[in-house]
Amino acid sequence: MSISLHEKYKKEIIPALMKELKKETPMAVPRIKKVVVNVGVGRIRDEKIHEQVRGVLSLVTGQKPSPRPARVAISSFKTRKGLIIGYTATLRRRRMYDFLERLINATLPRTRDFRGLEEKSFDQKGNLTLGVKEHIVFPEMAAEDVRHIFGLEITVVTTARKRAEGIALLRMMGFPIK
Repeated sequence: MSISLHEKYKKEIIPALMKELKKETPMAVPRIKKVVVNVGVGRIRDEKIHEQVRGVLSLVTGQKPSPRPARVAISSFKTRKGLIIGYTATLRRRRMYDFLERLINATLPRTRDFRGLEEKSFDQKGNLTLGVKEHIVFPEMAAEDVRHIFGLEITVVTTARKRAEGIALLRMMGFPIK
């Protein structure tokens, strides 16, 4: 049986990062705080599509997504204040590690024309933001049942203080970074 991502982090990655980043205590080593998965539905008014998006997001993340209403009205986008324009799910602890394992080992390799994550996908604090253009690359999805294909935005939030620390952490966790 293979070792889980959380166990790998505790047993292998923390000591390796302590050496690489020259940290004296394990608490100073960066870790993953949370994973945020977002889906925008924008101008789609059809409640059936909203229901499908909520169902897919809950299937992929393992928890019920929360709706995100528009904060301001924008007439050129035909949105009104309070209109649901997206859904989000924030994953922490066990669900977060389960999701990351599936993302690294199954989803990213199934993505069309995938050659690795760019280092420019990291912000200055070492957080990774990536987009998945088609939700059907997730192993939970059966392509025959899908009527509408939509994209997801995934943000991996770390406690790293610098960009290089975040890149080192996620590279050791198995993210395919160029």
